[in-house]
Amino acid sequence: MNQQAFESGKRAYQEADWLRAVTLLDGAKQPGEVAGEADHLRGNAYMKLGQFDAAAAAYESALADTSYGKKGALCCNRGRALLAAGRAQDAVVALTEAVGDSSYATPYKAYTALGSAYEQLGDIRNAGIAYRSAAIDESNPAPALALSDLGSCFMRLGRAVDAVEAYRTALDFTTPLEDQNRIWCDLALAYVAANRMNEAVDAFAHATADGTYQLSPEAQASYDAARKAVASISGRQPSETDAFLAAAGYSASASYDPLDPMGASGELMPSPEDTGFFSVSEEDLVQQDRIDRKVRRKHRHTGLKVFIAFIVLLALVGGAGVFAYLNGYGWPTQQAVAEQLFDAKTQGSDLAPYVVSEMSTAQIQEISDILPAGAEVSVTGVDRSAQESTVYLTASLSSGSEQDYTIDMTRDGIGWKVSDVTPAYLSQSEQDAEQGASGDATSSDDTVTTPEESADSTGSDAASE
Repeated sequence: MNQQAFESGKRAYQEADWLRAVTLLDGAKQPGEVAGEADHLRGNAYMKLGQFDAAAAAYESALADTSYGKKGALCCNRGRALLAAGRAQDAVVALTEAVGDSSYATPYKAYTALGSAYEQLGDIRNAGIAYRSAAIDESNPAPALALSDLGSCFMRLGRAVDAVEAYRTALDFTTPLEDQNRIWCDLALAYVAANRMNEAVDAFAHATADGTYQLSPEAQASYDAARKAVASISGRQPSETDAFLAAAGYSASASYDPLDPMGASGELMPSPEDTGFFSVSEEDLVQQDRIDRKVRRKHRHTGLKVFIAFIVLLALVGGAGVFAYLNGYGWPTQQAVAEQLFDAKTQGSDLAPYVVSEMSTAQIQEISDILPAGAEVSVTGVDRSAQESTVYLTASLSSGSEQDYTIDMTRDGIGWKVSDVTPAYLSQSEQDAEQGASGDATSSDDTVTTPEESADSTGSDAASE
């Protein structure tokens, strides 16, 4: 190695003269020579210049120098460079090697970038596993970012309750100098998705309290909806029963028991604390009423569809067809519809033809986020009935692992349409961390894939050698 050129390149690097540093460090090597430290610094300088493919190649050259070591840091930087270059699949391979290096002192950096890579590939479940691993890494000085990204993944998977816990934990780990407003806003959106409107209003108020955080149009709409829901409960008009009692001479402030207005039963009357009904809040009652009305509407629509399909079956196939219909058979079959749904995800096609017509675009997107691309599926069982069926299948993922799914279906004419998709996760425990590349879910603008953060973190590694 040309030691003079190498020292000049190091000085140029320390002076942030990235172009001169790249030129000198490259010229310091002899043809075919391996020089881990020179290539490490050269990769960092390329990252500063925004030449991500060249940076990835420099880090790969540094890895060829086995005497230099620092495999974890080099693989992490290479993965970040590949991710910034738009090569997410290659980035996953490099970052997985980084977290596999037991001597790597800061694996949370690689896990965070790995989560971002999986998100780019549309693999939200593995992204959440990576972010969870970053959050629980003891070397991570600021786990709030990874926890916030984990909450975003949970939201995209339709697991609002889990998202709430992730965001609340993120708030617990923020420092006084960190801005909490965005996390409060994300927590509020998770509360809305979980139908916890009082808590949502409070979280939105925290997010906007200091006036520095501007809600997006979607978040503002959710905030307005949550406030209206709370106001409708607290400002509810008197019921017919209230009006009847008032007309009978019982005012709202009178000290009487409406269950025993004459006071005849005395101590035999049960205390509200001993009656389960009285532990139910007004909000719970309103929500249950909404659910009941939704079920009644669904039954009316389903009944009409069933009646029409029943008449068609009678006309076309007679008694044998009716028997098959009542026993849950149809065309296309439940198995075929489930397989077509996964094929559509792999091909990037619209999932709408395979789901119930009442499903919104957002709900279809949630199902799309849950489904893996490129998986081979095999149906392991089907529970049939005339109007509802459940398909159980196993998807062999491209990573070599398997994932079980439960597909709920609703009768559509003589065929079937998907109404819900639920992945059969293992318990949300450390077992997930061990099985999914080491860990257990809105996109974050803070993911460490920018050249500045990559070069800064790895530059310190090189300088310390």
